[in-house]
Amino acid sequence: MAVELNRLSATRAAQLLARRELGAEQLLRACFARIEQRDETVRAWAALDKDQALAQARALDQSATRGVLHGLPFGVKDMFATCDLPTRYGSPIYENHRPPMDAAAVALCREAGAIVAGKTVTTEFATFQPGPTRNPHNPAYTPGGSSSGSAAAVADGMVPFALGTQTAGSIVRPAAYCGVVGYKPSFGRVARAGLKSLADSLDTIGGLARSVDDVALFASVLMRDPGLRELDYDARPRIGMYRTLQWRHTQPETREAYARAASTLSRAGAHVAELELPPELCALVQVHADIMSVEAAQSLAFERTRHAAQLSGSLQALLDAGAQISADEHRANLARAAQGRAQAEPWFEQYDILLAPSASGEAPFIDQGTGDPQFCRVWTLFGAPCVHLPFDTGPQGLPVGLQAVGRPGDDRRTLAIARWILNVLRPDGDA
Repeated sequence: MAVELNRLSATRAAQLLARRELGAEQLLRACFARIEQRDETVRAWAALDKDQALAQARALDQSATRGVLHGLPFGVKDMFATCDLPTRYGSPIYENHRPPMDAAAVALCREAGAIVAGKTVTTEFATFQPGPTRNPHNPAYTPGGSSSGSAAAVADGMVPFALGTQTAGSIVRPAAYCGVVGYKPSFGRVARAGLKSLADSLDTIGGLARSVDDVALFASVLMRDPGLRELDYDARPRIGMYRTLQWRHTQPETREAYARAASTLSRAGAHVAELELPPELCALVQVHADIMSVEAAQSLAFERTRHAAQLSGSLQALLDAGAQISADEHRANLARAAQGRAQAEPWFEQYDILLAPSASGEAPFIDQGTGDPQFCRVWTLFGAPCVHLPFDTGPQGLPVGLQAVGRPGDDRRTLAIARWILNVLRPDGDA
């Protein structure tokens, strides 16, 4: 059965667009039709300008190919500045904010020919106060946060790719809850100019899509590295299965997915072994939380001091906690983070990649918040590349998967092995 246009992977759509077998306007209209049909339920979008986007698509159809993203629609998390759409950061403080420029990541995608379909919902300043977005598989459940709208829009077939950010677990966790591929690159690989800062030593730009090839396609533009699209891998990877020290918080569906992955990958020829759990790393979850709260209190100083009444109680608490941590304590926490990164480096001499939980289990109910980022905090602290791989479902029929974690800086090999793993775990899908 033919795939509906709005369900095409970014990679397949790019091929058809490049050969002019598919028009940019034709693809964008299919995406807008899906948005019109479903967004009253999913609520993934914070701002849309259909006429403007369609005008850009028509111009692309009449011009030479702009780049590898020519004609591809994408969503932009509402933490990125956009010159032609509102940028509200999930806060009423910025209700009428219209930046004069695009964030660097948005500008690079446009330069390569991509079309901004609209701004996707973020939680308040990419923290924990939920926005209106619902899980597209069942609106009674959360899509996760903070890249809520980006994950939901991709999962529901509204766009093939959407930009996201991760400061704790804000790409990987919503990818897990919505059942899409989420890619958090190595720290610092994507320029953050024009992104509203939350925690300067942690904020990382990445994206969400329906396949590893798709996130690699957009990442190759964001990082200006065409080699990221070369994902062929014919070795037998050494995979370290890492339960993490938060394993006691996992639900049965995550444990079952973990066991299934280990056995399936081993039968496929991978060298699979359990990684020992250094107990001293358990403290790094709190170290990450403290670093994040300190830097958030600094980054949001204007909002905290001038617009406190318009901040949620949960964000106020986060900022107040950060303001209580001294500069000496913060420096000590940054040093502990560096020590942890050094301690983890030998793992990637022993293993090519690690597989670990992305979340405790299926998405929680919508009134329980956006979920706990505890399974992602340490990897974000380490600046490691992470790829969430969806391949299973839980007892409520909601998505479940694991995240592949690579050596910091080694993004191409991380993506290549992640693609190999997903091909094994989901052989009938599009990795």
